This record gives sequence, structure tokens and C-alpha cells, in this order.
Amino acid sequence: MNKLKLYQNSSMDALRKQADLLAEEAVLFLYHHQEWVSKINAMVGFPSEKEISDFPKALKEYFSSFYEVPAWMEGEKIRQAQDYFDKEGNLYLAMLGFYSLPYCYAFADGAEVLVRSKRITDEIGMRLSETALFLLDCFKPGSFIENHEALLSISKVRLIHAFSRFFILKYAKDWDGKWGLPVNQEDMLGTNLAFSLLVLRGMEKLGKYPGKEVHESLLHYWKVIGFYLGIDTSFWPDTAKEAFELEKCIRKRHLKESEAGKVLIHALLNYYKASIPDSGLAGFSESLVSYFVGEDASNALGISQKVKLPKEIINLVLALSFFRQSGHGTNYYKTRKAFLKQSKLQFGQAVSLRIPETKRS
Repeated sequence: MNKLKLYQNSSMDALRKQADLLAEEAVLFLYHHQEWVSKINAMVGFPSEKEISDFPKALKEYFSSFYEVPAWMEGEKIRQAQDYFDKEGNLYLAMLGFYSLPYCYAFADGAEVLVRSKRITDEIGMRLSETALFLLDCFKPGSFIENHEALLSISKVRLIHAFSRFFILKYAKDWDGKWGLPVNQEDMLGTNLAFSLLVLRGMEKLGKYPGKEVHESLLHYWKVIGFYLGIDTSFWPDTAKEAFELEKCIRKRHLKESEAGKVLIHALLNYYKASIPDSGLAGFSESLVSYFVGEDASNALGISQKVKLPKEIINLVLALSFFRQSGHGTNYYKTRKAFLKQSKLQFGQAVSLRIPETKRS
């Protein structure tokens, strides 16, 4: 099916009013039953169908949905995407911090959601590490085909999205309805594009584009992840051309200057300046982010490419970013081991994905 006809303002406007009813029902239950939040956060693996059968109704319906396998899923594309991450996982993760996430900050309406989470500015290092852990969990070899291990992290992130939506609509008196629902379908599509299409654009800037076949396998992989995240995959691109057009459509609609975006990018750049061990290289962070996100997004964020960086400096800054890449000749398991070790050293605790626990009077 050619999806280009879907990428119109009328369709996107409708998606801004849609979110994720299944996760919202689960969050409404969790908000009133905090003991279940603790149980979910204590899970070490995705619950079996037998375990789920004893869950309360809202949670039973939510977790049972993850046992559905989409008929369109292609095993060969799944394996090809995992093989690519196995080879390029270090660089893939670094690209998130210097391209994908700051690019998202340039989209004003979506940035309004992010800036309302104090953790994204006050604990940005931990939040970035949690995002990296989410990707590592999603790309574990065998995921979606041989095991269900990725589903626990995906189910938690989906609930985190729904909690964000719930808290903003319930407590944020300054939320403007013209921004759409918090964490709406269009914004979720855009975020998944940032984690797939934009990473490949970044690879191309570094002279490491893997080719159209791998490109479309990664798009397929994020279609699977999106399916389990509650995204309407009828809008998700199947081809490189469709991905290009969807991203262009969303960019034309939302890339603009905002105070929220500037708060987010300055928190990120300040973090890099403090965390990259070589202060000279740390000073290149803004130029590197600007190089990747491009002129329009840089203007929206109020940053610039102050110096034109040679490839050698770009590679050094990426290598010394907070992801602390473990060097050449690595693979998925080496990348994961190094990431977990370095994160524990940095934060004094293991990084984990947790849905919000709230104390209610």
C-alpha cells in the first residue's frame, strides 16, 4: 500500500487528537492501585499468559495485547535490523544523543510535553541512559522472534507515555489544547522516525549509510516496536520514500522556535559539557549537534555550528559522549555490558526503566 496519500494535514490533525486508549485504561487503574506499579517495576521478565490471566481486568487486557503477533511481521527484516545494530550499536546510541533527541526538541508542540517533566532537565543524564537502555532491550538478538524479552521494556515505556499524558491533562493548568493531546499519535510517529530514519541520516553524514535494504529493514523493525508501543502502524512508512515524506510532512507542521525547545537543548548541551571528559572536545558539542540537526532545526533551537568539525573530531566527540563507546570490533553484548558498567559508575546505581510511583494522600 502506498501511504503517501495519508501524509496530509487533515490526517495529521486527526492523529493529534488520538492517543492510546488501552494504555490509558491501565494507567487509570495503576494511579488508584499503586501496589501494582511496584509489582510491574519489580518484574524481571515479561509476564506469562498464565500470570496475566490473574491480573485485574485493565492490566489483563493491556499485557495480553503484547502476545499478539502482527501478521505483517517479517522475520528476515527483523534479523537484518538486529544484525545491523549488533555491528553499529555504539554509534547508533551515540547518534540518539547528538541527533535524534535534539532534533525532537526543535518540534515545538512535542517539546511542550518533554519540558514539563523535571527529570528531562534535572536528571538528563539518567533520562538519556534510560533511553539508551530501552534501545538496547529492543535490539537484543532474537527479540520478537525467539523471545519476549523486549516486550517488558516496551510495555513500561508505553505506560510511561500514558502516565505523562495523564499527569499533564490532570495537573498542568497551562496545557494548551492547540498543541494536541500530550504524547499523541503524530508525535509518537515523529519520535519513532527520530530513532530510525534520522539515525540513518546521521550515519550517511558520517559516510556510513548501510544502503536501502538495511534502511527499510530498520523501518520495519520500528514498525514492530511501534505496534507494541500503541502506535497506529497504518501510518508507519514501509519504504525509504514514505519515511522521507512522512518526516517532511511532520517537519513542515511542527519545526519552529519555542522556549520549551531552548530549555531542553541547553540542558542537554550543559550535560555534555559536564560529562565529556576532555573539556576541549566537550566544547564542540553544540557544533556537533548543529551539524547533525541542520540549519532549520538549529535556528529553532537557538544553536549554531560555531566551527566546522573534521571527521576525526566528530568521531572523538561521539566516542567520548556519555555512552562511552567500547571501541571497534564490538557487538551487541559487549556494547550492553560496557553501557551498564559505565552507567553504574556514573550514577552509582544500575539504570532501569520504571513507571512512575506516586504517593497519594
